[in-house]
Amino acid sequence: MQKVIKSNNLNKDLSHILSQLAFDKLFILTDENTEKLCYPLVKDNEQVTRAGKIIIKAGDNNKNIESLSSIWKYLSENGATRHSLLINLGGGMLTDIGGFAAASFKRGIKCINIPTTLLGAVDAAVGGKTGINFNGLKNEIGAFAPAETVLIDSVFFRSLDHQNFLSGYAEMVKHGLIDSDKEWKATLSFDTEEIDYDKLKQLVVDSVAVKERIVEIDPFEKGIRKALNLGHTIGHAFESLSYEVGRPVQHGYAVAWGIVCELYLSQKYCGFPKDKLYKTVYFIKDNYEGFFFDCDHYEQLYEYMKHDKKNESDTVNFTFLSDVGKIEINRTATKEDIFDSIDFLRESVGL
Repeated sequence: MQKVIKSNNLNKDLSHILSQLAFDKLFILTDENTEKLCYPLVKDNEQVTRAGKIIIKAGDNNKNIESLSSIWKYLSENGATRHSLLINLGGGMLTDIGGFAAASFKRGIKCINIPTTLLGAVDAAVGGKTGINFNGLKNEIGAFAPAETVLIDSVFFRSLDHQNFLSGYAEMVKHGLIDSDKEWKATLSFDTEEIDYDKLKQLVVDSVAVKERIVEIDPFEKGIRKALNLGHTIGHAFESLSYEVGRPVQHGYAVAWGIVCELYLSQKYCGFPKDKLYKTVYFIKDNYEGFFFDCDHYEQLYEYMKHDKKNESDTVNFTFLSDVGKIEINRTATKEDIFDSIDFLRESVGL
C-alpha cells in the first residue's frame, strides 16, 4: 500500500524516505515551472544533489508520448537500471507522466511523488493512477502503478495562483460529497478568498484520507473506487473540448462543472436532495468562472463521454449520489437527460 506522509519539514522527511528505500541511482523529474519554483526547496538535500535531473515542458498539453519518450531516453542514456528510483516533483500532470514513465521503464522502477500543487496532492499523486493523454483524449494510455511514497507539504501551496488553488479545491469538494455531511460542509464553508493555510493543511489531510480509504478497499477500480469519478465523466468532456477549441481550462474547473451536471442527474435518477444540490451549485457558481460553449458543442461533448475509460460497450458510465456519502456506481443516463444536465449547468452557473 502506498505510504502518504504529511510533512512539516520537507528535506528532513525526504532524507528519511530515501534512507528507507534501496536504489542504485536517483533521478528527479521536474517541469520547467517546478524546476524554477520548487526544485530550489529540495536541491540542497544531500541525495538530491547527486541525482540526475530531467526537465520536461510544463502544461497538460505536454503530457504526451513525446515527453514520455524524453524521460525514457534520459533514464536510458544515464544508466538507470531496474533498481533506480525516480522522484516526481510537480503537479498532477508531472506525477501522472512520471509515474507512468517509472512503471514502464525496464518493466518498472520505483518512484516517489512530491506534489507541488493542491490538485496534485489531493488527487493525481495519491492512488496509483498514472498515464498520458493520447489521440486528443485525457489519460488514454496509462497504468495502475502506485508510488512508493507520497510526500505532501503545504509549503508549495503558498506559491499557487488562485486558479490553481481552485482547481485542486474542486477535488476536495468532490471528496466531501462522496464522504460525509461533515466533510462536505467543511469544504463549502472554507474561505477561498482569504486562505488560512493552517486550516487548509488540515482540510487537505482529511481530503487525502477520503481517497486513501477508498483506494485501499479497491486499488484497481473494480467497484467502490469509481466513487472518485464523480464529476469526471462530464468534466473530462469539458476539459477535452476546451483543448479542442483552443481555450484550455484547468482540470478542477472542468470537474466542478461536471459535478453540477452529475449532481443534477443524481437528483433525477437517485433522489439526491435538492437543497444539497443547490448549495453545491452556489459554491461552484461563486468560485468557478465560466467557459463559453453552446448547443452546437453538445454532440461533441457526448462523443468525448463515450470515449471515457469507465464505459462498457456504448453506454456512458456515471457515479451518482443518492445523498452526500451515499454512492451509486455504474449508473447510466439517457442522452437527452445528459443534455438537460448541461442546460442546467449553463443556466445555474452561467456558462
